Amino acid sequence: MSQVVLSINNANIYQGTSLILSDVNITVSKSEFVYLVGKTGSGKSSLLKTLYGELELKEGTANVSGFDLKDLTWKTVPFLRRNIGIVFQDFQLLTDRNVHDNLKFVLSATGWQNEREIEDKIDEVLSKVGLKTKGFKYPFELSGGEQQRVDIARALLNSPKLILADEPTGNLDPETTEEIMNLLFQICRELGTAIVMATHDYMVINKYPARMIKTEGGKVIDNASIIS
Repeated sequence: MSQVVLSINNANIYQGTSLILSDVNITVSKSEFVYLVGKTGSGKSSLLKTLYGELELKEGTANVSGFDLKDLTWKTVPFLRRNIGIVFQDFQLLTDRNVHDNLKFVLSATGWQNEREIEDKIDEVLSKVGLKTKGFKYPFELSGGEQQRVDIARALLNSPKLILADEPTGNLDPETTEEIMNLLFQICRELGTAIVMATHDYMVINKYPARMIKTEGGKVIDNASIIS
């Protein structure tokens, strides 16, 4: 039986007091790649924010990487985020430090203390994303694609079972987009990491087909077709 890393049952997703999505039911298993699609304002971001603990789950149940979202508190949210990877469209790298120190900052913040283990882990994730020789570079010295690779490396630091990617190719040219998609599918396949990727880019979906979940009309439609 496949290992479930994300399950949402009969959940209502709120932004403040506004009901954004109702009766959400989703299950994602290890090694699965899932697109999250839908028009701007249809609830994609609210769903992702609920999954990584930025928005409170008020109604229904959900379990993300072993964490019951109903039991989350401001004290336990950081533990949830250590067990999932989050990849952003705008990279969100620390501009005042190089790639190596961006990654070291995250490891230190998530409880790593052994210097040798920290260095080994940084080498490992930079190798996985093809940036083994770029640790000394600052974000402004990197291309957009390289910055996104650093963002993906950062998401891999704590060996997550699940990565949530919010428009990770949104600011990239077509060639770089292909590189990032190949990398994400490789991570999914080789590491067994489940990936849920929000995107507007149907050309990407056509080229790299996978299961698709759509937010539309206040609902979440599983195994949706591309046609709006």
